[in-house]
Amino acid sequence: MAEVVDVNKPLFAGLSDVSIAEDIPVEGDIAVPVRSQSGDDEISTLDEPVKDTILRDLKAVGQKFVHVLYPKKSSALLRDWDLWGPLLLCVTLALMLQGGSADSKDDGGPQFAEVFVIVWFGSIIITLNSKLLGGTISFFQSLCVLGYCILPLTVAMLVCRLVLLGSMEVGGFIIRLVVVTASFGWSTFASTAFLADSQPPNRKALVVYPVFLFYFVISWMILTFSPSH
Repeated sequence: MAEVVDVNKPLFAGLSDVSIAEDIPVEGDIAVPVRSQSGDDEISTLDEPVKDTILRDLKAVGQKFVHVLYPKKSSALLRDWDLWGPLLLCVTLALMLQGGSADSKDDGGPQFAEVFVIVWFGSIIITLNSKLLGGTISFFQSLCVLGYCILPLTVAMLVCRLVLLGSMEVGGFIIRLVVVTASFGWSTFASTAFLADSQPPNRKALVVYPVFLFYFVISWMILTFSPSH
C-alpha cells in the first residue's frame, strides 16, 4: 500500500530535532580573511606628501640617466618606464636648437616643434617595426627608451653651442663632428642594449636600422645647427 505524504508538513521539519552529542568534538573556526595592507602601502601614494613623491620621481629619473650613461643589457627602462625624462630632454634639446639660422625669421618655432615630431613619429615607426618583426615592446616603452637615450645627443648639443661661441671655423667644426658622432654612437648603442630583450634574436638587425635612422636625423640637426646673427 502506498504511503500517503502530508503536503502540509514542512519539508525540513524534522531537522529541528537533530542534536549533536556533547562528547563529539567540533573543531575548526570560520574567519573572514583580512587583506594585507603592506602591499597597498607600498603602491598607494595618496597619503604620501608631495615632496616625497617629487623626490622619488626625480630619483627614478636620475637612475635612468645613469643607465643611459653606462649602457648595458637591461630591462630597467622597459619595466619601469616613464615620460618625465624624455619630456625634459626634448624640451632642453628643442630650446637649444631654437634660434638657428634656418628658422631665424620664425623665431625658432619650426625647430622647436620638429624635435617633438621626430621623437613621437620615430617612436611610432620603431614600435610598428618591432611589432611586425615579432617584438613585445609597447609604444610608451619605446618612447621611454628612445627619449632617455637622447641624453648623449643633448649633451653634444650643449657642447656644440659652447664651441660656436668661439671664433674657430675649421677646428670648431671638427670638434663638433667628433662630439656629435660619438654621441650618436652612444645613443644608438644604449637604446639597442635596452631593446635587446624585447626583439627576436634573429631579427635584431632589422630593428636596429630604424633606431639608427632616428638618432641620425637628430644628430644631423645638431651638427648642421648654426646660430642666427
